[in-house]
Amino acid sequence: MGVPGLTGFVEERGVFFTELRVRDTKLVIDGSSLYHRLCFAPDADFRRGGDYGAFAAAVRDFFGVLRACGVAPFVVLDGGRGAEDRKLPTLRSRAAEQLRAAHRLSRGAGGCLAPLLTREVFVQALGRLGVPFVQCFAEADREIAGLANRWGCPVLSLDSDFFVFDLAGGYCPLSHFQWQSVRAAAAPQGCYVPARCFSAERFCGHFGRLSKALLPLFAVMHGNDFVGLQALEAFFSKVCRPGGGKHLRLQGLLSWLAQFAEPAEAVDSVLKYLKKHQREEIRELLCASMEDYAPSDVNLEDFFQNGSYECEAARKADLPQWVFDALAKGKLAPFIINALILRSTFLRVQVENMQRPSAHSTALPIRQVIYGLLLRVSHSTEDASPSKETNELPLVCEFDRCQKTIKKTFVQAASLPPDFCDDRFPLDKLMEVPVSCRQMLLLETLGVKMSFLEPVPSHLQLPVAVTCYWIRCSEPKVKLNQLKALLLMIVSGELQRITDDPDPTVLPAEDDSVAYSEFLKWKEKKLQNNDFDLDAAHNFCQWQCCLQMGLYLNQLLGTPLSEPDLSRLYTGTLVHRLYQELKSAPSVENLFILSPKMAQIYLVLLNTVESVVSPDFFHKMTKTRSESCKKRKTSSKKKTATRCAVPETQHLCSVNRFAALEVDD
Repeated sequence: MGVPGLTGFVEERGVFFTELRVRDTKLVIDGSSLYHRLCFAPDADFRRGGDYGAFAAAVRDFFGVLRACGVAPFVVLDGGRGAEDRKLPTLRSRAAEQLRAAHRLSRGAGGCLAPLLTREVFVQALGRLGVPFVQCFAEADREIAGLANRWGCPVLSLDSDFFVFDLAGGYCPLSHFQWQSVRAAAAPQGCYVPARCFSAERFCGHFGRLSKALLPLFAVMHGNDFVGLQALEAFFSKVCRPGGGKHLRLQGLLSWLAQFAEPAEAVDSVLKYLKKHQREEIRELLCASMEDYAPSDVNLEDFFQNGSYECEAARKADLPQWVFDALAKGKLAPFIINALILRSTFLRVQVENMQRPSAHSTALPIRQVIYGLLLRVSHSTEDASPSKETNELPLVCEFDRCQKTIKKTFVQAASLPPDFCDDRFPLDKLMEVPVSCRQMLLLETLGVKMSFLEPVPSHLQLPVAVTCYWIRCSEPKVKLNQLKALLLMIVSGELQRITDDPDPTVLPAEDDSVAYSEFLKWKEKKLQNNDFDLDAAHNFCQWQCCLQMGLYLNQLLGTPLSEPDLSRLYTGTLVHRLYQELKSAPSVENLFILSPKMAQIYLVLLNTVESVVSPDFFHKMTKTRSESCKKRKTSSKKKTATRCAVPETQHLCSVNRFAALEVDD
């Protein structure tokens, strides 16, 4: 994010900050920076897919501290990549960095990688806590700066671009925002968060008479997420001395800019160092790029006061109004807007088995249905597309992992049922399709009938349907103990929910409290075998991919199934532990036996999955495995023994393909 090297340069000197006591003020928060900061806790486990409950608790604690200090937070989140897609090279580079981090983690090395559903958990947490937030149409930086300047309050972020914006209330880096060290003050002021605020005046003063108005030109020339350095190498080779310290070019550029009063004069001087045929093109590039540091004309105050989000770029993209409104309210993910406008998406890598196909390949049929819904009517930006002329299904470019590299693949959108191809129901009329039809499309995509889900609590129906889909489509095949571990983990979230947030209209059951207490004692015990099973991790990654796309499809269809609380749904360290212990101690399956209600929920979930996949698949797989092993023992003359397990298939699953569970060794 931001300007390379600038954060390090500012932090090393330390003289560019002033002390600040944050209390009784509005605070505009860069949502992306905040959820990454809270996610990368020192004791977090990044190998096992994320502990979303702990992350959601950190979000709750953070905003609890702000409330105690009289701080009114307003969170602003990035949206899609924007119609111009100017950050594509940067995003590809970032995806490659994340892939390298995932590979290191898979081999047992250190590192940080945000779990797949972190952003979705964050958005859900903001909603539960009642924290005002908005999701912008594209990059949020300019809108954050505009809102903060309208209110004269600080910006809280970790993006070095905010060193460059001219901010009336200043910029507080999250690294200096000591929210876990709240201090009390004598009445009537009350408590406050100790923080440090960047002083642009001190920074500019360090370089003589450098004008703040020249900082955007500095950022553009030094290189940010939008502009590279290649075109200006001739300038830098003559103005900045070679060799020396790591920030030499940065300091040299700032010192050189200090001689100019305003940006236009400096740009004219830069162009003299370039070849004549380059000059006008570079002038236009520099001037246009400096606009990225002008506060946006989007009035977010209107959104926070009356829910109205007006954006010129969105109007030009000709989005259906309901899509635009849902995006602003965080009810649709940036993935959806990128697929709709750019026909291009990035699939985030996880800590998975790099020798196998990407964990996202399991959820491909779900994504194809999403693409089919979004692109069944050609978008205005694609008027001349070949698919419109030939009536072929549109293609979407996906950036995903292939072995240890990021590659792009073109995926065809799914052909939809007749109800969704009806000219009466284009995308802007999708919510007018009867909810029963929308629910049917969701469930048919996941290969489940609603009659099978009726015994399941409504808020768990989507995760259970996704689990049935996962069992059919996962490669390698899901093992029985992996399924049981997953369902036990879901039940633990249910038990925690009714214990921590009891329904005031229902009398608490003592059995539940006892069972929860015993569960906590079990968690305290040291695990005998804490080995990291990479293939199990790969399967659980596939489940998260299926859940993410199931969630997105459900949202796009107007939530015909209840949206689950993700923070109660997946805890990576717990599901891995349960899987390890089930292999050696099957009695762990009775972990919640002290609570009749929880034991019943577990049986309902297990029986539902079994009945959807096949009424007798446990028996069939055990029998098949036994017969296969006998055959292998009697085939000693063969050079290669027959595998006991069901052989892997190389093709992608369809929602109708049956695949049974492997039983653990």
